[in-house]
Amino acid sequence: MAVIQHEDVKAAGDRIAGHTRPVVLTPAGPASTGAEVRLALEFLQHTGSFKARGAANFTAAHREAGTLPAAGIVIASGGNAGLACAWAAARYGVPANVFVPETAPAVKVAALRARGAVVHQAGQEYAEALEASQRFARQTGALSSHAYDHPLIAAGAGTLMTEIHHRMPEVDTVVVAVGGGGLFAGCAAAAAHLGVRIVAVEPQNCRALNAAIGAGQVVDVPVQSVAADSLGARRASPTALELARDGDVRSVLVSDEAVVAARQTLWNERRLVVEHAAGTAMAAITSGAYEPATGERVCVVLCGANTDPSDLLAAPTG
Repeated sequence: MAVIQHEDVKAAGDRIAGHTRPVVLTPAGPASTGAEVRLALEFLQHTGSFKARGAANFTAAHREAGTLPAAGIVIASGGNAGLACAWAAARYGVPANVFVPETAPAVKVAALRARGAVVHQAGQEYAEALEASQRFARQTGALSSHAYDHPLIAAGAGTLMTEIHHRMPEVDTVVVAVGGGGLFAGCAAAAAHLGVRIVAVEPQNCRALNAAIGAGQVVDVPVQSVAADSLGARRASPTALELARDGDVRSVLVSDEAVVAARQTLWNERRLVVEHAAGTAMAAITSGAYEPATGERVCVVLCGANTDPSDLLAAPTG
């Protein structure tokens, strides 16, 4: 994957303008250190996650180039990238074949089918679904997209960073959850140009980028987390690693218990229903894995809400 730059993110912003929903920011109140924290409600995006940005950029770019085949698009996904792919493909009247692990949440599989995607379940992890999707592309001539490791996908995701900065020009730090690194890479490319720090948050047992930073190269990691349906990449993209090395980036890990607690708190205190990936980003602040400095201006990205809310119980009232 080629390293993306701010110019790629800007081009993506021009390409998808008017097709994606502008991000909404809301105050989260001061952190314990006195920092100012806001929440980016990106789960309000089309298809319920930031993935619509990359999918819109990918399909529009191929349409412009005349390389969007009648056989449509194929992608492997934990769910969210597939939903975005189906949405974007439908805009141009081509089919979307989505490969998901057999462990994908039923709510995401149902949503994929409701979007008109042809769903194929293969393997227990994202990596196995990816291999099956690549075989399908070779056999059918469908255009192969990727959940995170593609410059058009990452650049599209990076438009979120640009919008956050437009709405909060004084922002010092943006906190994002990381799976394979598409959202991180796009945001980091834009953040480097804008002078903004990125905090990259991963579950302790689902830490592809953190492990790559430690090893100095992309490595395979085990995937076992409550957030694995969204963040369950076995390895980070090379671009994510390079941008993590070069930019103002802090990599932190949070426990599954902290993720669950943060997600629950967002419901109890704000009635926000988000998936565990969004809880992962929030957990960096609520667990103390990242402690902002006094007066630091922080924005936490709540990246998606394609989740089953039945496990969220209201807090007791007094």
